[in-house]
Amino acid sequence: MIRATLTALIAMVCSLPAWAVEIQEVTSPGGITAWLVEDSSIPFVALDIRFQGGTSMDAPEDRGAVYLMTGLLEEGAGELDAQGFAQATEALAAGFSFNAYRDSVSVSVEMLTQNRDQAADLLRQALITPRFDQDAFDRVRGQVMALIESNLQDPDSIAQERFNALAFGTHPYGSSQLGTVETVSALTREDMVATHTAVFARDRVYVGAAGDISAEELGLLLDTLLGDLPAEGAPLPGPAEYLLEGGTTVVDFPTPQSVAVFGHRGIERTDPDFFPAFVLNQIMGGGNFRSRLMREVRIARGLTYGIYSYLALSDHQPMIAGQFSSSNDLVAEAVAVTRDQWADIAANGVTDEELRDAITFMTGAYPLRFDGNDTIAGIMAGMQQDGMPVDYIATRNAQVEAVTMDDIRRVAGEFLQPDGLHFVVVGQPEGLGPSN
Repeated sequence: MIRATLTALIAMVCSLPAWAVEIQEVTSPGGITAWLVEDSSIPFVALDIRFQGGTSMDAPEDRGAVYLMTGLLEEGAGELDAQGFAQATEALAAGFSFNAYRDSVSVSVEMLTQNRDQAADLLRQALITPRFDQDAFDRVRGQVMALIESNLQDPDSIAQERFNALAFGTHPYGSSQLGTVETVSALTREDMVATHTAVFARDRVYVGAAGDISAEELGLLLDTLLGDLPAEGAPLPGPAEYLLEGGTTVVDFPTPQSVAVFGHRGIERTDPDFFPAFVLNQIMGGGNFRSRLMREVRIARGLTYGIYSYLALSDHQPMIAGQFSSSNDLVAEAVAVTRDQWADIAANGVTDEELRDAITFMTGAYPLRFDGNDTIAGIMAGMQQDGMPVDYIATRNAQVEAVTMDDIRRVAGEFLQPDGLHFVVVGQPEGLGPSN
């Protein structure tokens, strides 16, 4: 019943227009910083806590350790075993979510105001004193290994992992964050303890908070949750050298429909030309039916049900990347049309209508992202990790609107690399060889 009440309260949180989000910078008595959007209209608060580093911190022989360790954080802490921790969380109507990504480990938190102190104490135990009981370790490791085995038969996973391996080689970006059957099989409980110490530290934490909590209350809460973590964690991985040149790699896989992953070197989030590149990608393959790739590959020729591109803003090597699926007899044409559109925009730019439509869509859709305290907290944590200024939300749409046709032409010519575009195609495509 209490859990249902929390769910109902979360659903009541209304969408906030981007310009209505007022961010406070908070520093705890212990020196931990966070960004806060205070809203006392509903007795509920959400936190998003991110630790920079993520699965890229794995050593080659321990690949999968961070992913597995993160999956064990809700499997018991302090004096509570896995069942006891789950029951305590449910009794408080709290919600904790632990996730591992390439560049971060995130902890998402939802708490009722009346239970905030007790929920924070429970979460603190998960962050500071996780149990890593052997039975939970064996069970969750088995689940991860089953997922690894499943991915070996999934064309989408095969395509993405082969592209990453070719693009990044021995850097952690070049292998699956889940690890392999061999590396995960070799992990031990002691590896989990060491990985936890390496990942969770105060020198790499970013916190977003939204809801019914004051700046003073948040400061005290931060010290409760994070104050006992080590001051410094293990070294972060270095830059990833991008190794791929233009071309096509075919991975033979028995399926009637091929999956194609494509891309080339990208642009840093801090580059002065980021916003023109951001708008340019929206025009190229931003995911809606007005994008160039959707119009030319799907609508005009019927070669796929969907195609998209995106700016992959990874910490250690950005890319522009994309993906589509197509039947084996059509995928070669879809690859050719995608290359042609890449080259056409690089050489000739875009139309006034395409630029106008992209800006209208991007500025109109942005406020819709702010649809709840949990989402707002996550956006703020991500902003901090990406090095954005605290006023980014207020200025973002103006920066999109400031992109001109001259900006698009210049950045298209400099940023898009038709000759550097590489496709990894998984399936049995007709008319495509491994070196086409």
